[in-house]
Order: sequence, then structure tokens, then C-alpha cells
Amino acid sequence: MPYIKTRDGTDLYVKDWGSGRPVVLIHGWPLSSDSWDAQAMALADAGFRAIAYDRRGFGRSSQPWSGYDYDTLTDDLAEVLEQTGATEDATLVGFSMGGGEVARYMSRHEGKGVVAAGLISSVVPYMLKTEDNPNGVPEEQLASIGEGIQKDRYGFFQTFLKQFLGVGFISSPVSNETVDWAWNQTNLAGLKPILACAQSFGHTDFRGDLPAFRVPTLIVHGTSDQTVPIDATGREAAKGISGSQLVEYDGAPHGLTITESDRFTNDLLTFLGR
Repeated sequence: MPYIKTRDGTDLYVKDWGSGRPVVLIHGWPLSSDSWDAQAMALADAGFRAIAYDRRGFGRSSQPWSGYDYDTLTDDLAEVLEQTGATEDATLVGFSMGGGEVARYMSRHEGKGVVAAGLISSVVPYMLKTEDNPNGVPEEQLASIGEGIQKDRYGFFQTFLKQFLGVGFISSPVSNETVDWAWNQTNLAGLKPILACAQSFGHTDFRGDLPAFRVPTLIVHGTSDQTVPIDATGREAAKGISGSQLVEYDGAPHGLTITESDRFTNDLLTFLGR
């Protein structure tokens, strides 16, 4: 089943590896389900069923003009669960923007069929800096994302992905080829989805969704995440989700599923084995 069709006719590309308890992996912006390959393979090898899909507008999924708000994106997630039959004993794991779909699914769909959750370098609960969210990202910084993309999309993402993966003058946790691979993924996405989703993840307030988490929840975040600051997101999510487990990766950048792949995969498998 490489594709499923949503209620509004959008085709979503789905990878379905292994068998066993389902673990649904929701990718970050502006990548695709391929960014989960290392974890999906390890999960399948460990006896789990790894399901990863390309968000509408990204990867190999179709690119409709609308539907990039979190309510619609979460309804897409519900369709993936339903049409793959992963409606019992499922674990939802969202990276970065994907954490928002996990949070909204827990409230909007009352966590149907979900027994555990993971928020990895996630935008939950709120990215935007406001008076009651002082550690968030200033509006002008969020606005500069869209401005940079519209001015020079390809140059913007070369710079963005180096920060995303912690590549600096001295620090280089991944090869140049890995940066190029991530950049190539961004080129599969449509311009409209890229811009609309940046608006959504930067301005959607998930604080009201946190009480809906009533399952074991793993929160993993790098302390040097310059893309999604830990003080506004990971640490606040841990405070707001009862019984959650926060694991901080000292010095890790945003893309820790890639830069700290082995450690993260082991932590995820350990959590799933509880």
C-alpha cells in the first residue's frame, strides 16, 4: 500500500515495514518519511511495525492548495491509522513539526488506538514568543523564514539545514553528503506547503492539547537546538504532560534523530519495550 487517499482526495505516500505493534513516525518540516529510515529499519528488525508517511505537500505525497493547518494534518494522520489498520496499540512518534500532529491527535481524536507517544525535537507546546511564552521564538524571526524561502528557497535551505544538523565552523556531526541528502528532500516539497506549514508550526498553540496525553510519553530534545528552543518546547511539554519522560541530549542540535541516530534509536526501543 504505497498510497492512501484522504477524505479530500489527497494522496499520501506510506511506508509500512515489519510486523507487530505499530509505531507511526511523523516527519519534520521540510523533510519526508525518508528521514525516519534508520529508526524504521531498527523498529522492524526489533519486531515492531514501522509506518512512516509523507505529509501532504511533501515528499511523494500530492500537493493540494489547502489543508496545511494542524486540524487537517491531524485528520490525515487519523486516515493513515485507519487505512493501515494501525488502530490498536499504536505508538505515535512526531519529530519537530510532527509533534504537533501527535498532540492534536490526542485531543481532536481523543488518542484513539494510541498506547504511547513520542515528541522528538518537537514544536509542542508553543513556538511563538508571547508575554506568557517568553522563551519562544520572536515573530520577526519566524517571519524571516518565509521571507528567506521566497527570496532564495534553495540557498535558504542550504543554510537552514546546516543549523538544523549542527554544522558550524568547528562542529560537523554529519558529512556534507548528509546535508545534501536533506536538501534534496526539501526540493520534493511544494512551495505552498512549505510556506503554509511554516506558518502553522510557528503559530499553533498546543498548550490546550497537553492534558489529552493520557499515555506514556517520551520527550527527547537537544540542549543546543537553535531551530526549536528547548526552553519553550521540550521542557514546557514535560511540565504539561503528566507522567512524561524528558531526555535531554546535551549539546545536540535539532536534527538529533540523524546526528545522534544510534543513541536515539536505542532510547526509542527502550521506551517501547517498557
